[in-house]
Amino acid sequence: MAKVNIVTKKNVMSLWDVVKFQLITHCYISNIALSDCDLDCLTLLSLNDNAELYDFCNAACTVPKRDRPVNLKYTKEIFKSPQTVRNCLSKLERINIITKEGTNKKKICVNPELKIQHSGNILLDYKLAYIEPEESKGTDQTNS
Repeated sequence: MAKVNIVTKKNVMSLWDVVKFQLITHCYISNIALSDCDLDCLTLLSLNDNAELYDFCNAACTVPKRDRPVNLKYTKEIFKSPQTVRNCLSKLERINIITKEGTNKKKICVNPELKIQHSGNILLDYKLAYIEPEESKGTDQTNS
């Protein structure tokens, strides 16, 4: 029987961190590179579930650049202007992490296929494994 090293880690995190961790894990496993600002924008969108594009762009930019009150539950100053938020959202849509729906694609949400949990009590139970290959006679198994 093969020997397996099991590592168990337990931690209590904020809702923001739990959602962001799910997104980071998805991006890492899918080999998707995102900046911290992209991840923060995606986390904010996850927490706001389905959002209207204009409201979300205001919720994710600096307060002086907001041109009307924000009607969303969560806000965070991530980008300097609403246009920068829209640019980020376009990038996330191109790589299929968010979806835009409705007339003129004015409703945005995180792609449901990602199955990001963002409400209620959340317990993440990931099981990740590395299986060491059996050594072959006379061949080098190293990866660079």
